[in-house]
Amino acid sequence: MSKVWFITGAGRGFGFEFAKSALERGDKVAATARDTAALDGLLSAHGDAVLPLRLDVTDRAAAFAAVKAAHKEFGRLDVVVNNAGYGLFGAVEEITDSQLRDQLEVNLLGVLHVTQAVLPILREQGAGHIIQISTIGGVAAFPSLGGYHASKWALEGLTESLAQEIAGFGIKVTLVEPGGYATDWGGSSATHAVPQPQYDGLRAAMAEQRRNPAPGSIGDPVAAGQAILKLADAEQPPLRVFFGSFPTQIAPHIYQQRLQTWEQWKWLSDEANGAQQ
Repeated sequence: MSKVWFITGAGRGFGFEFAKSALERGDKVAATARDTAALDGLLSAHGDAVLPLRLDVTDRAAAFAAVKAAHKEFGRLDVVVNNAGYGLFGAVEEITDSQLRDQLEVNLLGVLHVTQAVLPILREQGAGHIIQISTIGGVAAFPSLGGYHASKWALEGLTESLAQEIAGFGIKVTLVEPGGYATDWGGSSATHAVPQPQYDGLRAAMAEQRRNPAPGSIGDPVAAGQAILKLADAEQPPLRVFFGSFPTQIAPHIYQQRLQTWEQWKWLSDEANGAQQ
């Protein structure tokens, strides 16, 4: 049985590949983008199976209107993919208040808007799957991405609570945590803080890493498009899943370090508990 998808940020990158993969197998897709011209190729190839919707996810009323239009067009929503987002590059000392607020408006509040808009529909259906596109940067943090990490770590916490709250309604929730992919995430869609010379050395080192990635560390967006179909079809999907090989390589080490540190400092944790132990 074909599914009905609602995908934000479908004009390029992951969102485009997700929509394309779903449409090519016969599903229907409500595809949103800030500029619907980016959806013309999907529309010409798949006709009425795709509903292009102009949406800036920071506009709460527009998010609710887009969800309403999609539900009216297709009669149900089976898979909701909160994919719209962008990267903010800059050391914590460099980023501005407004840059961080803008980052949170899109990467966190935009997800909140769409999620709140779809929940009454999914609850009434007694079924549905909300897929939040997070990142390995929602689990681990790297230099020059503090603002971006702030938005994704917040998304992870919001989503973990959400999953517990709506499980009783038959609604599934998954955080997809991709590693590096050959998309425009770090290109024209990104925002960069004004650099301070104190961080020039750090920036140079990070740029060198990007120019010479480890073999196999950069994933193919087309493969991610196929992978999300299997995730959407799973009877019992995971709360979290990595996309790409890089996260599977570094995450165990990160968690091992955390466990070791917590154990090493357990004496202070117990001491901080006070006399009532």
